[in-house]
Amino acid sequence: MTEWYEKSFGEDYLLVYKHRDVQGAYQEVHKMINWLKLQPKSQVLDLCCGMGRHSLALADAGFHVTGIDLSDVLLREARNMDTENRVEWYHADMRELPLKGGFDAVVNLFTSFGYFREDGEQLRVLRAIHRMLKPGGSYIIDFMNTAYVTRHLVQHSTRESEGQNIEEFRKIQDGFVQKEIHITDTASGQKPRIYQERVKLYTREQLRDLLHEAGLMVDQVHGGYDEEKYDEQTSPRMIFVGHRPVQ
Repeated sequence: MTEWYEKSFGEDYLLVYKHRDVQGAYQEVHKMINWLKLQPKSQVLDLCCGMGRHSLALADAGFHVTGIDLSDVLLREARNMDTENRVEWYHADMRELPLKGGFDAVVNLFTSFGYFREDGEQLRVLRAIHRMLKPGGSYIIDFMNTAYVTRHLVQHSTRESEGQNIEEFRKIQDGFVQKEIHITDTASGQKPRIYQERVKLYTREQLRDLLHEAGLMVDQVHGGYDEEKYDEQTSPRMIFVGHRPVQ
């Protein structure tokens, strides 16, 4: 059975999420550098790098960057933007990373976590992050704030882009936030192309416990890139910053 994430990160994904801006990635990376206390020329792994906005911003900041993603389409876009071949790009499942490790930092951004049905599969991802980090290395996992998402969920929205009508239906069910995306060519009126997205909802305590089970320590939790402290009721995001212990 094909999982949703094997289908949804293709050509239509570029259309649906084309509004994500490069300048914002540079601002977020500046904040990450401070949180991670990165030294010049540190080795950084961008896990689930997508189109590579943050990978390239990290490379511009003077780090040695590796980007990994499961989507050939998104990796193609990343390579096209990387005109000077500054980043090493790899196609891989986040649970099974084909690298030796030794990274100073691993970043997993914009809710590229919680894709799997079982906690055990999420734990495999965190253990892979542990394996990639050198002892003392730091990580960021940028996840949505479950309480905030639950209260502010927009159940239905529609917009048009490049002659395509994009309709999105959202719901919370069985411990997941689920989105169904319908894309219809407005000129032809053909049947919509339909995609699913599904992310498991975790509280701060649940995700902290999973991180601890994977051998990762939590140092700070931020509520967004412009928020130093996380507040369960008001913060839009839940950004974990921590490290792999030396011992």
